[in-house]
Amino acid sequence: MLSVVTILTFGVVVVCVYVVLSTVLSEELQVTRRLRRMTDYEATQAKQVEPLLRPFGDRVLSPIAARLRDFGTAITPHGYSESVKHKLVLAGSPNGIDSGRFMATKVLASLGIAGLFIGVSVLRPFGPAAWIVGVLPLTLVVFVVPDLWLSSRVSARRSAIRRALPDMLDMLTISVEAGLGFDQAMAKLVRNTTGPLSEEFGRVLQEVQAGVKRSDAMRRLAQRTEVPELNGFIMAIVQADVFGISVSGVLRSQATEMRVKRRQYAEEAAQKAPVKLVFPLVICILPATLIVVLGPAVISFVKVFG
Repeated sequence: MLSVVTILTFGVVVVCVYVVLSTVLSEELQVTRRLRRMTDYEATQAKQVEPLLRPFGDRVLSPIAARLRDFGTAITPHGYSESVKHKLVLAGSPNGIDSGRFMATKVLASLGIAGLFIGVSVLRPFGPAAWIVGVLPLTLVVFVVPDLWLSSRVSARRSAIRRALPDMLDMLTISVEAGLGFDQAMAKLVRNTTGPLSEEFGRVLQEVQAGVKRSDAMRRLAQRTEVPELNGFIMAIVQADVFGISVSGVLRSQATEMRVKRRQYAEEAAQKAPVKLVFPLVICILPATLIVVLGPAVISFVKVFG
């Protein structure tokens, strides 16, 4: 019995000593003591060195990007800047690009191409014709390419919204007829779907939760997308909210109408396909066909009358 008590006492003493030593000699306490012993000079030096310990992107790349954005904003005409901002909103703000950074990218890309040719011309000089025919058009093309890319993003996003709208209206109709409110049905739709239209509905819900009227949030959705089919749906929902019309009936009629419009849009695209095929047919396929068909005849003609 005495040995058991001795062992337990020894164990308790060891645990207490370990706890006390680990507390007293912990790294946090050691760091705290060292910081307290630092002089004002050492504290000043630490504050000066601290920015250098941040990541390279925060120290160098972020300030450069901010300067480029300010530079692009400064050199962009106001009307063009507003047009670019509007297109970026319609494109869904890809990669978080703003108008200043967009314009800075265009200018730097053009200057980079021009600087590349200037560097090459130092080793092998170009004639004036080469600069006028080759370098200048290429620089202009590089300057215009970002605008074409942005326009294509806007068009692709509108097409994606137009294609997804009928299916999402069907899901909204089913959810509302099952007993959910319009906002709850929209939240369920956002959780279970992906794509630009789902993102826009999610933004509408965030604005409503922030205190914005649902009608105002829906009108802002129409301004951010500018899709005629979606605008018609938004106007119907706003009018149903104002006049107290059943939302489920409006959703069902809108879903039916959107499916008809999607079918018409597909038929229109199919009718445009033959016209669009004319250019690659004439430029690419027809010359190759003429070479294969008329090539041997031309060779024989040259041999006979050459």
